[in-house]
Amino acid sequence: MSTPSRVRPVHWLHENRRLIDIAIAVAVFVLDLMFLTGMFAWGELPPVVFGGALALSASICVLYVVRRRSLVVVFVCILALATGVVFVTGIGLSLAPVLVLGLMLYALGTRRGWKIAVPAVIAACVWVGVAGVPVVQDDRARVGEIGMLMLGYVLAALIGMLTRSRRARFEALQERAAQLARERDAQALVAAAEERARIAREIHDIVSHSLGTMVVMADGAAQTVEANPQQAGQAMARVRDTGREAMTEMRRMLNVLRDDSAATRAPQPGLALLDRLIEETRSTGLRVDLIVAGVPTALPSGVDLAAYRIVQEALTNARKHGGRLLSVITVTVSYLDSVVELRVVDDGREPGSEARTVAGSGHGLVGMRERVTAYGGSLETGPRPGGGFEVHATLPTGGPG
Repeated sequence: MSTPSRVRPVHWLHENRRLIDIAIAVAVFVLDLMFLTGMFAWGELPPVVFGGALALSASICVLYVVRRRSLVVVFVCILALATGVVFVTGIGLSLAPVLVLGLMLYALGTRRGWKIAVPAVIAACVWVGVAGVPVVQDDRARVGEIGMLMLGYVLAALIGMLTRSRRARFEALQERAAQLARERDAQALVAAAEERARIAREIHDIVSHSLGTMVVMADGAAQTVEANPQQAGQAMARVRDTGREAMTEMRRMLNVLRDDSAATRAPQPGLALLDRLIEETRSTGLRVDLIVAGVPTALPSGVDLAAYRIVQEALTNARKHGGRLLSVITVTVSYLDSVVELRVVDDGREPGSEARTVAGSGHGLVGMRERVTAYGGSLETGPRPGGGFEVHATLPTGGPG
């Protein structure tokens, strides 16, 4: 990913800041050298004072280059050297201390804030007032110009503090953006995990029901193949059809796992296909009664799929765990005002049978409970006092809240 063009200059300045500091210091020293040389040429400076002023100017410029090690200490040293220029040489306001002190006030504002910048501005303004006396006396500047220089120092520190505040806001926004990115990634992971869990439930329901049906029909065909080959052939044909349907649904779910855009758009099963589901169970030789109470209404797709899968899993559990006493399964679907009730009751196993009591502890019942919970419904399961097992689910028809 390429770096935005507006960010590149900032990176370049940061990477070459030492070189930039040296260039600024050299430029300031050259300007001050020209200023002092002019005064020396006009005979305003003796050679000794000229040499001392150059030495102080060079020292101030060198300190500016190393200011990053300790801004406050370097500022104090520069202010002391600037005071030396005033009292030792008598020049007053020389270019090097004037310019470097302004740059130092900006640096203190950006790095240290107002608690350090304000005292530094006061000290610098006091120095300007003292250093400006000989300049005004020599008629090289007016009092108003000295005041403007003080105002320039105040503005330099103020701009530095504003820059510090802007940088702090920018860093806070960057941190907030990074936090939002982390939260987004975490939400994506949670969503992916929920989607994998949903697909796992779908695959479990498909495999469990279809394979259970195929096993029962194949077992019946094996027992009747010699006595009634035609009936056995019909049973095996149903095994074939059930396997094909299971393969189709499995292929659709696997396509979703591979690539959402490549998945087929076949509609999800719902209570409208409940008759076909019950016919598949009846084809295994079991008696299944379907009772529909109320007026069937169109359900939200998620609720419709959940209801279908709950009935499917309940039929599979009854067939797997009902035992030899299982003779009839009753499926009741009740359409009420704001909910749909599902009740699947069978007469398998005798009361208190341990195997049937724990039958709901596996993936099937967990999947039912997760589906019901996702849509704000309720689920009750357990053995019946008179024998058999009951699954009772209630789903709001308004979808998940």
